[in-house]
Amino acid sequence: MKRTIVDASQLELEDKVVTIKRVTKVVKGGSNSRFTALVVVGDKNGHVGVGLGKAKEVPEAIRKGKEDAIKHVIEIALDENNSITHDYIGQYGSSNVLLKRAPEGTGIIAGGPARIVCELAGIKNIRTKSLGSNNKQNVVLATLTGLSELKRPEEVANKRGKSVEDVQA
Repeated sequence: MKRTIVDASQLELEDKVVTIKRVTKVVKGGSNSRFTALVVVGDKNGHVGVGLGKAKEVPEAIRKGKEDAIKHVIEIALDENNSITHDYIGQYGSSNVLLKRAPEGTGIIAGGPARIVCELAGIKNIRTKSLGSNNKQNVVLATLTGLSELKRPEEVANKRGKSVEDVQA
């Protein structure tokens, strides 16, 4: 998984909570409850990150999740009409997310978890389809994996030793 982590200190990041789960552990004297929060952060300009926070209280779990997400912000490749540069299938665990380019005016056609990642990444035109498991955490991570592995036409052209026009044709 090729993830170039970006220094997020100078970015103005917005955050959204994808899911909050209550986790219970049964112990000798009863049961312990904790919360996990899956948080996505992004600047709506090609930078997005995902983090998981765990704590005894919900606000603390969200804060930890946001801090974790800020540590893992990555940059993604966008084209001139705020879509992705090429189609790709992101995989994480048993979740697969199909990411398809879309022309201007399409909007974000995506399910809940994938939609949040795309919105905060700054993608305006995309079609996605969740394949396999619909576990929210795995869908978010599969979407992020797919977006992180996208390549710009310039990168592909340099690697192949061709011009950008030859690669895009």
